[in-house]
Amino acid sequence: MFPSVHAEEPEDPGLRAASAGTGAEADGKSVTWRELPEPVRARLAELAAEALGKIPRIDIPQQLRPVAKFAPAKRAKLGGAALLTTLEDSTAFRTAVLEWVREYRPDALDPNVPDPVAAAVAAVLLGESSAATRVRLVVKNAAETALRAERDAAVARSQRLEAELARVRDELAEALAAVEGARQEREDELTKLRNRLREQGTQLRTAKDMAEQARERLAGADVKRAEEVAAVTAQLERERQRAAAERTRAERATADAEIARQSAKEAREADEVRLSLLVDTLQGAVSGLRRELSLDTSSRRPADSVHGATPGTGAGRQVRDPAVLDRLLALPSVHLIVDGYNVTKTGYPELTLADQRNRLVQQLGALAARTGAEVTVVFDGAEVLSVPTVSARGVRVLFSDPGVIADDVIRSLVGAEPEGRPLVVASTDRGVADSVRRSGAHPVASAVLLARLGRV
Repeated sequence: MFPSVHAEEPEDPGLRAASAGTGAEADGKSVTWRELPEPVRARLAELAAEALGKIPRIDIPQQLRPVAKFAPAKRAKLGGAALLTTLEDSTAFRTAVLEWVREYRPDALDPNVPDPVAAAVAAVLLGESSAATRVRLVVKNAAETALRAERDAAVARSQRLEAELARVRDELAEALAAVEGARQEREDELTKLRNRLREQGTQLRTAKDMAEQARERLAGADVKRAEEVAAVTAQLERERQRAAAERTRAERATADAEIARQSAKEAREADEVRLSLLVDTLQGAVSGLRRELSLDTSSRRPADSVHGATPGTGAGRQVRDPAVLDRLLALPSVHLIVDGYNVTKTGYPELTLADQRNRLVQQLGALAARTGAEVTVVFDGAEVLSVPTVSARGVRVLFSDPGVIADDVIRSLVGAEPEGRPLVVASTDRGVADSVRRSGAHPVASAVLLARLGRV
């Protein structure tokens, strides 16, 4: 611990005034570190914390090494108690701090500075005999400062209370004036209400007289109204009877119409039976004529006899079919010829050729099922090593032979048909469209057919 510090008579007038009332007995008392005022303790902790980061680790006591790891700004705040305790108990640490302060903060060791806290800290660190007196001066100044603050606060509070009292008095005066005004208004309003009540009493008596007269007139009007109601009721009864008669006539007419519809239905069924017998007779006659003429009874069509192409086989699946080419495909015995790859590469070129063929053939199968048209699709067979198994019900699938292109096969199909048969050729190829148009076919752009197939 520091050696006991005894106070001497201070040299400066402020210290002399602070110690004037204490006497020689007060100057003889020692400084107790734990009883130091808070400003002095805080300033000592700051100097010790600042020195702790600069002195060698070997000079730092064991209990302060965790504090040395704190950030410089937090050492005095978090480790202040430990720093002050060690300063009091460890002479080596106190000496190390004092040496550091002498070297780097000599201003902190001047006991004659005007600031009483700084002077007290310097006296305590140096162990001067005036330390106790300077500490008491700090305590006295702190007490005076607190008293001045309390006095200023009391004065400010008194001023606020006086201002509040003045405001309350003004508000009370305004409230009294408002109450007086309201009382006067209520008296005026009461006078008006009394006058109005007298007027309403007169009007009420007049209204009672008028009501009595109205009751007398109403009694006479009720008799007349009863006679009018009786006449209207009789008229309504006559109208109801006429409506009942009209409803009866309408029911009889509905029954007659139902009998007529049933008769027409029976006549239509008889006509259908006779027509069915006639068709059966015609079919028998045609079959007999075919047998007499020894005609081929197979279902082959002219498109089946075209050379330069090989038919593909296989099963497909059906899809939904919206109408785009209904006007052309509704013609009797229409034949739809499709330029396969021309359509698929317009509609879905991202697919492989096999997937393109499968998708188109399946859509054409759905189209044929919905329209009843004969459908033939032609693919180039130049890159096909073997005829793929791709087909659908109602769709003829052809692959051009080696050395033959699909355009020539399409022209041959159109040329093989008899004159007058409706033909539709789906291709965007200008040469194919022009040549089939000259042959009497209806060229349709691939995009149009794809739009039709897209609604299947």
